[in-house]
Amino acid sequence: MQYVELTIHTTTEASEIISDIMWNYTDYGVTICDRADIIALQTAKETTFWDYIDDELTEEKNCDVLVKCYIAETDAPKMIADILRDIQDAKERSQGAIPFGTLEETKRTVDGDDWINVWKKHFRPIHLGKIVVVPEWIEYTPSADEKVVLLDSNMAFGTGEHETTSMCVELMQEYVSPETVCIDVGCGSGILGISAIKLGAPKAYLTDIDPIAVDSALHNSQLNGVADKTVVAHSNLLDDTDVQGDVVFANITGEVLKLLAPSMPKNLKKDGVLILSGIIESRLEMVKTAYEEVGLEVLSQVQKGEWFALVLRHKRG
Repeated sequence: MQYVELTIHTTTEASEIISDIMWNYTDYGVTICDRADIIALQTAKETTFWDYIDDELTEEKNCDVLVKCYIAETDAPKMIADILRDIQDAKERSQGAIPFGTLEETKRTVDGDDWINVWKKHFRPIHLGKIVVVPEWIEYTPSADEKVVLLDSNMAFGTGEHETTSMCVELMQEYVSPETVCIDVGCGSGILGISAIKLGAPKAYLTDIDPIAVDSALHNSQLNGVADKTVVAHSNLLDDTDVQGDVVFANITGEVLKLLAPSMPKNLKKDGVLILSGIIESRLEMVKTAYEEVGLEVLSQVQKGEWFALVLRHKRG
């Protein structure tokens, strides 16, 4: 069988958005080749596994991020057209807040039915505090204090590799307990809600406006054996104000977080915390101001790479 490899030239900021779009159309693999990741690995203090490095990505002159996906040759014409359309739609919706780069596209044919197995070799367990995110096809034996979250990476929307997701998973470990009810707004793969359950939360409500993300979250909840403790809804936000969260997550872009600010607090308990991620520096003050205006205050702020996350609560007094 033959596959078409589609490559899009973009930026670090837009790479995960494009990756998610590609996953909507293929089960055969999506990769992100980012020079910034290589630099981070070269300067990391802890040992990191890296099986594939394109040498040209280490050259100073090559600063593009390459996002690639693989599509069965027979399906390629229509699917590639749909992918390019969705990328342009995402760029227009960002209204210039997220740089998308040139969006230059290249295509080539790849031979071999074993591509999926080759692609899978480049995934490894991701350690995020007590949580270890493990691709479902990899056998992994956790240590006594580790909690494994299995993800079917054929269904994307957040795997823990991106800074925005990893910050949320790491931050939640300060607040989730056996008494904590969690809400994940824009749940994607379900990684945040599932991680919260693994950390001891008795219930997690997961919402997303993308039906494919809802299917992904449902699938991964079942894969992890926590479907009885999760409620997954195809919704912009919980419509039921009786559902109150001790911890509410939202890993979305700054512009969307601003739009959600007036409605987000209604599902946050009086003593609860709101964890926001997906914010670039140029939108940080905008997001802070939006939530301060609806009665929340910033407890802490963290940064990974070019991304920021905030922990907020209702103002005291």
